[in-house]
Amino acid sequence: MSDFFEKINFPSDLRKMNKEDLPVLAQEVRDFLIDYKSKESGTGHFGAGLGVVELTIAIHYVFDTPKDKLVWDVGHQAYPHKILTGRKNIFNTNRKYGGLAGFPKISESEYDTFGVGHASTSISAGLGFACGMALNGVNNNTIAVIGDGAMTGGIAFEGLNNAGALNKKLIVVLNDNKMSISPNVGAINNYLTSVMATSTYKRLKDGIWEVAGSIKPIGRQLQKIAGRIEEGLKGLVSPGVLFERLGFNYFGPIDGHDVIHLVDVLEHLKTLEGPILLHTLTVKGKGFKFAEDDAVKWHATGDFDKETGLPLKKSKGTSYPKYQDVFGETMAELGEKNKKIVAVTAAMLEGTGLAPFADKFPERFFDVGIAEQHAVTFCGSLAIEGLVPVCAIYSSFLQRAFDQLIHDIALQNLNVVFAMDRSGLVGEDGPTHHGSFDLSYLRLIPNFVVLAPKDQDEMRGMLKFATEYKKGPVAIRYPRGNALDLPKAGFMNIEFGKSEKLREGKNIVIIGVGTTVNWCLEAAAELEKEGIFCEVINLRFVKPIDREMLLEVAAKFDKMLTVEENTLVGGAGSAILEFYQENKIKHLDIVRLGIPDKFIEHGSPKELYEEIGLTPSNIRAQVRKLLNLPATNKNLAESFK
Repeated sequence: MSDFFEKINFPSDLRKMNKEDLPVLAQEVRDFLIDYKSKESGTGHFGAGLGVVELTIAIHYVFDTPKDKLVWDVGHQAYPHKILTGRKNIFNTNRKYGGLAGFPKISESEYDTFGVGHASTSISAGLGFACGMALNGVNNNTIAVIGDGAMTGGIAFEGLNNAGALNKKLIVVLNDNKMSISPNVGAINNYLTSVMATSTYKRLKDGIWEVAGSIKPIGRQLQKIAGRIEEGLKGLVSPGVLFERLGFNYFGPIDGHDVIHLVDVLEHLKTLEGPILLHTLTVKGKGFKFAEDDAVKWHATGDFDKETGLPLKKSKGTSYPKYQDVFGETMAELGEKNKKIVAVTAAMLEGTGLAPFADKFPERFFDVGIAEQHAVTFCGSLAIEGLVPVCAIYSSFLQRAFDQLIHDIALQNLNVVFAMDRSGLVGEDGPTHHGSFDLSYLRLIPNFVVLAPKDQDEMRGMLKFATEYKKGPVAIRYPRGNALDLPKAGFMNIEFGKSEKLREGKNIVIIGVGTTVNWCLEAAAELEKEGIFCEVINLRFVKPIDREMLLEVAAKFDKMLTVEENTLVGGAGSAILEFYQENKIKHLDIVRLGIPDKFIEHGSPKELYEEIGLTPSNIRAQVRKLLNLPATNKNLAESFK
């Protein structure tokens, strides 16, 4: 590294540099990111940050951050921002337990003006800053960076519409890299990337102007006519017309990797009033050939060899498929048998595992872009047409469509299947991506059936059940990561509303939900060695809950432990408590284990489970406590004599 990179710790240092030296700094920031990411396993997003190095430098060079507010969208773009804002020397803690968050976080730095994790929010947040500063008599700038697919989100256009009407000073920078996680889709993407059409427009406009002006003596009048023709041409081919019609002054598209030109343009835009949109063209993964060639694969990756792009660490032993891949293969298998099944996702083709289905049945696959609300309503009308839509959206992203789940699906009792990947604690992505709330927010909606499989085979059976269910919406929640084994051929039979008894017991009953069932079994096996015999129930259906089973265990036991990877507020344990209260069953001593009523930070899943006590060892400890036994005792069997 040169002295440039070593001396830059904050934007104030950056602004002391000569503009002509900024390309050198940009290369060094990019080299730092590539070198760091190649050595650190599990450190998350990669390609998006490489694509905004020059843009990040230019913004911090021109504007007086943090007094001028910089708001990021799709926060995995913000790695260069973190490096340049006082976090370079601790960047090795990125996404690690107790370290830097993988996304902008207002409690982490004054330069992180707004928390980010879900897409399409920067324009709305930026407009709020612009209006708030104006009301407070503060005359600073607001810059909202949006891109990496986020312009397909409806809230982005709600923000644009409002900003154009309010006419406040707001600079929106569109980072147009033609990618999100999966390739961008839709008419907006095609419109924004029509750069050749823009070049054609410019040549045509200039030609008309020159020819009209050369005709004597009526050249000036012809040029006025040509001006009106120009407006028509602009409306046909310029990608800026959309934004200008919304009240923005549009500039671009320009090269988002020419840092000197970016600085010049931003210096000019800083002097203008009203809402401005700067359209920049960038390359996701810029500066690392493998990432440029395959933006999807290199959106996020583990450690790798910088020269070959190959992963450094090889997995040991048997590697079971990921749950998302089991889901995707099962969808393809079910799609062969049932021609009515269609698959819908929101810019997550690979992430949800739907590639096999999309390859086999392209006419029955729909990627709607980063637009979860639209995806849900879209599925509703597909269901009315007699199809069986399976809407695959991560648990935390489905939260964005809560109103649509209620109003457009459940209220009309439509047969839509929701496949919710990344339920529970997802690890290093942290609280913006944890699927902590789905059991709670789905339980409260009438007509919904809610399931949670304990393993890959049960997930396959539940998916078959859901696609054959004809009485309303069904949601299946399953975790991130690898399945417990290779899936078996065929499909497990899932009986509506029925749980599964996995282990007989006489001292206490443990009811597990989804991923926690196997932890419950592990804990019960260890406790049996100590003379404690636990009955273990796999709940399967969180809604409707198995009333018959709950009455049966209430007649047999006076101690119960419920275990779920969901918030304890309104989750499966709450459903069980409500059932017993409604049925006036009061003798049961019930303890609930799950995610506490707080946001869980980032870290490895193992670290997070330890933090909140969602582990087999803590299940054992809670059983002992419920039975009024010592916390540790190798001869616990004696306590029952």
